[in-house]
Order: sequence, then structure tokens, then C-alpha cells
Amino acid sequence: MNVEDLSGLPPGAREHFREEGIEELYPPQAAAVEAGILEGDSLVAAVPTASGKTMIAALSMLSAIERGGKALYIVPLRALASEKKAEFDAFERFGVTTGVTTGNYESTSDWLATKDLIVATSEKVDSLVRNGADWLSELTCVVSDEVHLIDDRNRGPTLEVTLAKLRQLNPALQVVALSATVGNADEIAGWLGAELVDSDWRPIDLQMGVHYGNALHFDDGTTREVPVEGSEKQEEALVRDILEEGGSSLVFVNSRRNAEAAARRLARTSGPQLTPEERGRLADLATEVRDVSDTETSDDLATCVEQGSAFHHAGLASEHRTLVEDAFRDRLLKVISATPTLAAGVNTPARRVVVRDWRRFDATAGGMAPLNVLEVHQMMGRAGRPGLDPYGEAVLLAKNHDEMDDLFEGYVWAEPEDVRSKLAAEPALRTHVLATVASGFATTREGLLSFLSDTLYASQSGEAGRLETVTDDVLGYLERNDFIEREGGNGNGSETEPVDEGAFVSAADLAEPDSSDEAVTLRATSLGHTVSRLYLDPMSAAEIVHGLESADERPTPLGLYQLIARTPDMYELYLRSGEDEKFGELFYEREAELLGDAPSEYEDARFEDWLAALKTGKLLEDWAEEDDEDRLTDRYKIGPGDLRGKVDTAEWLLGAAESLAGEIGSEWTVAVREARARVEHGVREDLLELVGIRGVGRKRARQLYAAGLETPADLRAADKGIVLGALRGEKTAETILENAGREDPSMDGVEPRAPDGSLRSGGSGGGTSEAIESAGSNAEDDDDETQASLGDF
Repeated sequence: MNVEDLSGLPPGAREHFREEGIEELYPPQAAAVEAGILEGDSLVAAVPTASGKTMIAALSMLSAIERGGKALYIVPLRALASEKKAEFDAFERFGVTTGVTTGNYESTSDWLATKDLIVATSEKVDSLVRNGADWLSELTCVVSDEVHLIDDRNRGPTLEVTLAKLRQLNPALQVVALSATVGNADEIAGWLGAELVDSDWRPIDLQMGVHYGNALHFDDGTTREVPVEGSEKQEEALVRDILEEGGSSLVFVNSRRNAEAAARRLARTSGPQLTPEERGRLADLATEVRDVSDTETSDDLATCVEQGSAFHHAGLASEHRTLVEDAFRDRLLKVISATPTLAAGVNTPARRVVVRDWRRFDATAGGMAPLNVLEVHQMMGRAGRPGLDPYGEAVLLAKNHDEMDDLFEGYVWAEPEDVRSKLAAEPALRTHVLATVASGFATTREGLLSFLSDTLYASQSGEAGRLETVTDDVLGYLERNDFIEREGGNGNGSETEPVDEGAFVSAADLAEPDSSDEAVTLRATSLGHTVSRLYLDPMSAAEIVHGLESADERPTPLGLYQLIARTPDMYELYLRSGEDEKFGELFYEREAELLGDAPSEYEDARFEDWLAALKTGKLLEDWAEEDDEDRLTDRYKIGPGDLRGKVDTAEWLLGAAESLAGEIGSEWTVAVREARARVEHGVREDLLELVGIRGVGRKRARQLYAAGLETPADLRAADKGIVLGALRGEKTAETILENAGREDPSMDGVEPRAPDGSLRSGGSGGGTSEAIESAGSNAEDDDDETQASLGDF
């Protein structure tokens, strides 16, 4: 089927595709058209990576827009949202407007009402539903990318419930679900009322196999000699072999530490293959990598990058990951050693994929456990890019003949697992039950169960009464914590006897007789509405409310940081060997600051969780005390991305805590607000006014403060020479003075001066180095806008 044969697209769309080199549709794309995507029919496309799923999405959305509709593209990751938005921006040339929204869970993003095509994460779409975004009712086409992630315990329930709600909001909605090849694609299609295109076709031939001894053994029975030379490891030989023929490699390992170690080792393999021109470009890229973060991780990554190698894992800053991904797509970087996070949808194809580690640590299994087939196939599917690679190879590593046979049976020839709903897990259900009641999707128990019956879980559940039992348990929890109330029926309304927070209410206690169920109304309380709007897990909200109510005096930042670290919405740091004693001592030293009821030290598991939250809280306190980023990542053995993630999550949770404090009439609202501002900017209390100026972060604020410039008013009135002497760089000084409201921010003819007014030697400086160092913050070495460490601006 040719692009020219397509109808129902906006004028200019077919020409655009032709200019992109798309003349003829791939077989799965043609099958999708024949299944009715251009006429608004729903579809599940279960096809391999690089087989044209994005084109199926584009055709569905563009035809919907041409019919006067509005399209939504749901992605699992923020990084993928940015990537897809950039791709769809090309449609604006023929009049299709695009927008992207991923953060700020309290916003309805009303500006998107004017856009034709919107890209968003499933969490953001869920929050838009909760907050009543009017434009959602105008949607006519929704594309769900990577829909097999419904199987994911963390993200899956949100995607599942969001799709169910969007279908209820828009009964005629076209749903196009894009999936990897899974075992039960037909079941997903049945749930969505969609046609199914299930194909194993790929535009580039993919050979899968196992490396054992000195050869690759492929699934078609062929072999290829790849000898392991000298002290080489298997993955080094495989990377060297493919580099010698001009291809690139992805090597998947099971931990961050292994990813970094492998990248350092593989740099010795990739370095000799580089041209002088590539070395120059990689040196520039390494400088960009170092500018992202003043941490050892940043330096280690840059050192690898200079040799054409890189590592990729969740501990990296997002800027690091973007630089690595872009350079790898451009084939400037030759090899990436990655944890499985890189296989989750980001476009990073390679000629050869090496799955070095097919086991990883699993606490529930008590040790190393094999990866599932779907996850390994997702990694292997990264092999081969149309237009660049004549073929793709995906390889597992075996140490002996028996292991090779096991890998063929367990992965190469195995079918991927079925996608199974994780909605019935209580942590997921309590969040979505409250949101469903608060947003008005259900106002009775029966209405709630009716809505949940439209989920994938309901269609898969083989256990009679399981959904009702778990739902009733959750309703009991929400009622005990004043998030919902019942009105009418058998007296099960607001007059219900209060129940201790820790008490368990059985399903039998909660279920009303059939004759009265219809008369019992479920209603979210004001507190419940707030919790749903804030996108909090109700258990997080209950923990925060209880902690604030338990405070007899103004909470300290550490007390508030440890409180939010105890919530399910914060992934706390775990205790390393020996740290239970270290943080146990800190607990006894600062116990009076901690909010809520501490468990007894004899309750081993609960007390260890309390100390892990204390460790996380101490990290946040150290950050807010202006400890340097490099020191923190080294002290807590985390990556810069981990630190940024903790800071971002803490800022969000403390913002939510401020709203909850106002809702319950707490007197500690100001304390929460200040703790939030301090962790947001990473500063002590004395810098809060300065960091409120756009362009002033923790380092610049401390430099200004050390020079005697403590407020925006000081900047508006100060000697410009002192400002220049503190800030290093005329452009930076001008920008900050303008943002502070100075009428004439120009630095023309201004010479840098010390706080006492004397000319500063060396051209510029930042207060006294002693004052800055005593504040725990490094003076900035770069000029103008080159710094990018967390909190620099």
C-alpha cells in the first residue's frame, strides 16, 4: 500500500511523508489501515520495535484531526514525551498544532484546549481527569504507546484506569494501543473493543542467538566466528567485532555499578576505532557532560565519552541521558552500557545488542532471578535501524553448553508472557478509588464496581468476588482517614462511629444489603478532594496529616523531610551495611524533631524503614544546608539523577503538605512552606529572598550574600561593581540585575569590585572564597551561562 493511496488525511500530510522518505507502508501499517484506523476504528498493534508503530499512530491521529477531532498521545516516560513531541512538531507545517504536558499534577493545562495533538504521560492524563480538564471531553482519538506496560506494578494501574476513564468520558473514542509482541494481545484488544494487528514483521532482519566459546550461534542454525582474544571478556569481543565493520552496540547489564564498569572497560575497545574528527567532537561532548553536574559520576561519564563509550542508567541526570542518547543515535558514541531502563521506549537502536546479564537481584526471590521474556525481547528489539544497518543482531552470553541451550529455550525461542493487570494491588486501588469518587465517575459502591468492571483487571480476574473484596477494604481505609464519607442507607453515613486509624474493617463489615446499596452515596470529603487533586497516594496524605497533627511545636526541616520520606510517594534510600548503627545514633540524637509515632527499635522491619526515611531526610537537610552536590552524591553513594529525583519529589510532596496543612487548619503551614523553598533551591534560610530572583541559584546567591547583597532591594541599589565582582561575567550580572528589577542593569564600563569598594584583581570574583567555602558551596569557575549543576541558577 502506497502513501499516495491514503485518504482522509490533512492536505499536505502525504507530501510530508514522501519528503520523509516514506513512499510505501510497512505490512503492519497497511494492515492497520485495512483495519479501519483512518475511519476512526480502534486498534491494538502488537508488533516488534522499529516496525512502524509511530506511523500507525500518526495516521490515526491525523485522520481524526482531519475529521474535526482532537488527538492525545500517551507515553510512559517524560523523556519519551519530549522525543515524540519533537517528531510531531513537523506536522505544524500543514496546519496541525501540537503541545506536550508532563508535570504539575494540579494543573488542567487549559492552554492545550487549542491544540490538535497533545503528548502526555499517563500520570499527567490521570491528573487532568482528576482535576476536570474540560478539553478531555473533546478527544476523539487516543494513542497509548507501550501499552504492555499495564503489566508494570508501578505505572500499569494508572494507564489502565486512565484508558477506562477516557473511554467512559468519550463513548465513541478511537483507542489505538501500541504494544510489543505479547502473549495475549487478543485479550487486550477485546478489553478495548479494538481490532488486532499482531505481527512479527520487521524492516530489518533480526538474528537472535547466544555467544558461547568463540562463536555466535543463531536461532536459524547458522554460526558466526567471534573469537575472544587474550584477556577480553565476551562482550568486549562482540563490541570490537561489530565496531570493525562500522556498527554500534548496546550492552545491557543488571546494575548501575556494572553499567559504569562495563563502559570504562569498553572504552578501551571503542577508543582505537575513532577517527581524528570523531575524537574532536567527542571531546566537545565530554565538556558538555562535565558541565551538567559537578559530580564524580559526571566526570566518569565524560572520561568514557571521550573514548566513544558511555553508560546509561536512572542515576544519571536527565541532561546526561539526553546527551548520551542523541550522540548514540548520531553514531558518534559507539557503545552504551545500560541498565534495562534504556529499553523502555527511548529510540536508541544499535546494530548489535548484547544482553550480558539476564539475571538481576530480586528481594522477593531472595537473590538473583531471571528476567522475564518480554523484558529481554524489548532489549533485543533495539537491534537494527532501517537506513543505517543491513541487519540487527541480539545476543545473550553463555558460559557453557548447557547454559546456551537454556538461553535458547528460555529466551530466544520463548514466547513473551501475557500482560496481566496489577490494578487489584491495594496501593494502586486506594489511589484510583479515591480519584474515581472525587472526580464523580462513581457516586455509589455499585457505580464504583461498575466502573471497575470496565478495566482489564475485571476481564482477567478468575477469582470470584476478588475485586469487590479489595474495593471494600480500600473504601474502609479511605473512610477511616476522612477522605470519603457515605450518606444514606443503613445509617452508614457521616454519623458512623469513628474507627482507629490502624483498625481493620472487613469487607463484610462494609458491604450493605442489596436493598439499601443504591441509597448509599459515596462522597469525597474536602480533604479527599484535595488529596486527589494533589495526585497523592491517600496513604501518603494520611501519613502527612498525622505527622502535622502530632507536632507540639514548630516542625524543623529535618522533621518534615523525614515525614515525607516515610510516604509511599517517596522512594527512600535504603540502609547500607553498617548504616543502621549510624542512623540509629542520629535517631536518638534528634528524635524530638521527628513527627509521628516512631516504632520500637525491637520492631526490626518497621524501625529499619524509619531509619531509611531518616537517611533520606538527612540527605534533603544536607542539600538544604548547601552541601555541595559532589559531596552529597559521594556521601550517600547515589548518582546526580538520584539527588535531583529526591529533591524534585520532596518539593512536590512538601507543596502537597502545605495544601494539606491549610486544609486541616494546621498552624505549621509557614514552616512547611519554608522547608519546601529551602529544598527546592538547596539553600539555608538566609538565601530564600535571593533565590526568588530568576537566574539566581544556590551558588550565585551565596556569592551575592558573601558580598553583602542579601535581598532584591540590595541588588537594585548596590554598586554595580560589587555585583559584577560577586557574579563572574557581565552578561550574568546584567541578567540578574534586570530580573531583580533594576532600571539600568547595563554593565558597560563597570569594573568588578570587592565588597569594600576596592577594585578586585583578576577581573572578577565571588565574595571571599572563605565565606563561600564556609557556606558549603563552591564558587563557580565558568563565565556567563555555562554552568548547569543542580541549583546553579
